Amino acid sequence: MRAMLLEKPRPAEENPLRLAELPIPEPAPGEIRVRVRACGVCHTDLHVVEGDLPLPKIPIVPGHQIVGTVDALGGGVSDFHQGDRVGVPWLYSTCGVCAYCRKGLENLCEQARFTGFHADGGYAEAMVVPSAFAYSLPGSFSDLEAAPLLCAGVIGYRALKLSNLQPGERLGLYGFGASAHIVIQIARHWRCEVCVFTRAESHRRLARHLGAEWTGEAGDAPPAPLDAAIIFAPAGKLVPDALGALRKGGTLALAGITMSSIPEMEYQLLYQERILRSVANSTREDVRELLSLAAEIPVRAEIETFQIPEANHALQNLKASKIHGAGVLVI
Repeated sequence: MRAMLLEKPRPAEENPLRLAELPIPEPAPGEIRVRVRACGVCHTDLHVVEGDLPLPKIPIVPGHQIVGTVDALGGGVSDFHQGDRVGVPWLYSTCGVCAYCRKGLENLCEQARFTGFHADGGYAEAMVVPSAFAYSLPGSFSDLEAAPLLCAGVIGYRALKLSNLQPGERLGLYGFGASAHIVIQIARHWRCEVCVFTRAESHRRLARHLGAEWTGEAGDAPPAPLDAAIIFAPAGKLVPDALGALRKGGTLALAGITMSSIPEMEYQLLYQERILRSVANSTREDVRELLSLAAEIPVRAEIETFQIPEANHALQNLKASKIHGAGVLVI
């Protein structure tokens, strides 16, 4: 099968992924094999290929926003059948027995494994996954539309929940890529006013098209204090700006898997019971809730497509903020 293989982390500009021919994987007991149709391109993929995250497996096939069809079943699998359409997100497996798993916080599992990080992912024509960590997808979404929901959508949704935003409140979004352009649709469905902070005028236009009340750049003052805010950009320097725009008792959620250093700041920015918290991974329940809600709204992802040999180019465009909405590899 064809796959884009990372053998050594390098900057995206150096084309770190190589188009390779790999054996088609065989599903072990409890696993399914997925013939991949589409795979979203995520900032986490960029962190993987550039070595921002220590890699537990090398070489590795990246990709964790996978849509495809089940074409083989491992022993004991009864929840899917050949021909079923499924989605595979970032969370690949958990131990199920650690303190975090027992508390319903499997996103923090001590033995968690992640797709395209611990196990080969979706920048390939096929991959295998435990059936308990694959999901049936709403029929209202095409393969291309469904792919960004599986990480951009899910992480955005978890960040939205952890931001403590309530219906009708004011939300600030810092950065406006794949996650934010899905989150704004959920927030608007909840009748929230949304303020978007982003450098690119093209991203501000998309935000206004999707219902943003106000757009500007980080450091600009929104029309009124924010009840909640989410930072999607991996830039720690945005934290003081976002806290400064937040009302008393408001919550700032940091949605990135990595972020540059947060600068020293005055305690007054955090005082008055403002909350600063990170967002890590997602649970299976997050995925199920997001897929149901996305179909209800319905969420419509803005898509830019790339063929599988163009994966390096897609990551380069993502790094340069040249993708408006979500990038998706067509496998």
